[in-house]
Amino acid sequence: MALHNKIGDETNEVLAAQAHILNHVLNYVNSMSLKCAIQLGIPDIIHSHGRAMTRSDLVNALPINKSKGHECIYRLMRILIHTGFFIEGEEGYLLTPTSRLLLKNEPLNLAPFVQAHLDPILMDPWHSLGEWFANGDSTPFATAHGKPLFDYAGDDPRLNRIFNEAMESDARLIMSVLIKNGKRVFEGLTSLVDVGGGIGTVAKAISNAFPELKCSVFDLPHVVEGLEGGNNLSYITGDMFKSVPSADAILLKWILHDWSDEDCAKILKKCKEAIPSKENGGKVIVIDTVIDNQKGDDKSFETQLFLDVLMMVHVSGKERNEQEWAKLFSDAGFSDYKISPILGLRSVIEVYP
Repeated sequence: MALHNKIGDETNEVLAAQAHILNHVLNYVNSMSLKCAIQLGIPDIIHSHGRAMTRSDLVNALPINKSKGHECIYRLMRILIHTGFFIEGEEGYLLTPTSRLLLKNEPLNLAPFVQAHLDPILMDPWHSLGEWFANGDSTPFATAHGKPLFDYAGDDPRLNRIFNEAMESDARLIMSVLIKNGKRVFEGLTSLVDVGGGIGTVAKAISNAFPELKCSVFDLPHVVEGLEGGNNLSYITGDMFKSVPSADAILLKWILHDWSDEDCAKILKKCKEAIPSKENGGKVIVIDTVIDNQKGDDKSFETQLFLDVLMMVHVSGKERNEQEWAKLFSDAGFSDYKISPILGLRSVIEVYP
């Protein structure tokens, strides 16, 4: 029976289906409202106020055309309250633990991550996803912009900057958790190379926490150009597909999910060549997603699926479940691995030669 003939008998089912479709079509409203709040500086303005902030006080403090004030800000804040970024008490608006992560002076500030991923350059490829399925391009990003993401970033200083700032903000948060709850991962090591380590946020955190550990950041020339190291921190330029500097441990934070299984095997083999045997303390430390829908946390599982499709759109990578990781490590010649799910959506995987 055609769907329109069911309306009389199954009105609620049809309307629920329509609502489900509309909810997903309009999901971008949440993201873009959050971006707007950051652009306007709303979290910092409320924080600086020092107490609950009335809508009038917020409107007066915002750098906006006041004709768009009370009603429009009310509507913007209403959706942001609904999605958990702010709360509204009897005396006005207050921050939540989530919006505190968007404050400029917060050491674990994630605002750069939000702004980078919602930048038009990284959003445009989503409009090319359907076209990409029918063509021979490597990624929808390449379809939209004519070249792969990492090539584009190498040629575009603005994208390179906001991408590095996004990775830096993520690295600060992840490393603060890892050093607090997973310090044993680095104990006993005398040297470590952070492959694809960007501007060195991860390596700096490790070198500060373990002054006896010699850390090196290994990345492409346009990424580390002009950066200076310190007593136990250095920068090395190169290509991880050709060789990796030798060390007790190689760190790959959010690197392997950027690449196909074939490319990951190449990277891991170069890493294996760079470390000593397991008996002599050699290992590769992978910080990445292990897709897991067995924990009963639907929101986290959904976010991991979001990240997986994001990898398909922006680069040629994927998020992997444990079975896929195990095969990847085996194909690259490693003997064993250990997964520690201590980083929320991501895990630490210690891989042994």
